[in-house]
Amino acid sequence: MKARLPQGYGGGPGNMNQMLKQAQKMQQDAQNLQAELDEREYTASSGGMVEVTIDGTHHVKAINIKPEAVDPDDVEMLQDMIVAAINSAVDTAVQTAEEEMSKITGGLNIPGMNGLF
Repeated sequence: MKARLPQGYGGGPGNMNQMLKQAQKMQQDAQNLQAELDEREYTASSGGMVEVTIDGTHHVKAINIKPEAVDPDDVEMLQDMIVAAINSAVDTAVQTAEEEMSKITGGLNIPGMNGLF
């Protein structure tokens, strides 16, 4: 006895072509989104004294330091604030990219799209 699947289910050529088209569209959407994400800027601050702006590729675009943050006797604290602000900005960029990409991929880990985010 042969089992019959409802119309539109199964491995017929039409269904496979549709799946391939959907996958190609998803990949194109992901590439377009990645280009947009690369252009975005993310700003984070540390202690209200140091502000860092990065782009979506995680390159530092600007660092702003309030004059009162500069204490020649405590350079280490300033260095720590800069590191904290950079890490916070990178974390925001990564989280934003993951959230935006999951809207397109539905949270699927699709081979060939891992390098996009």
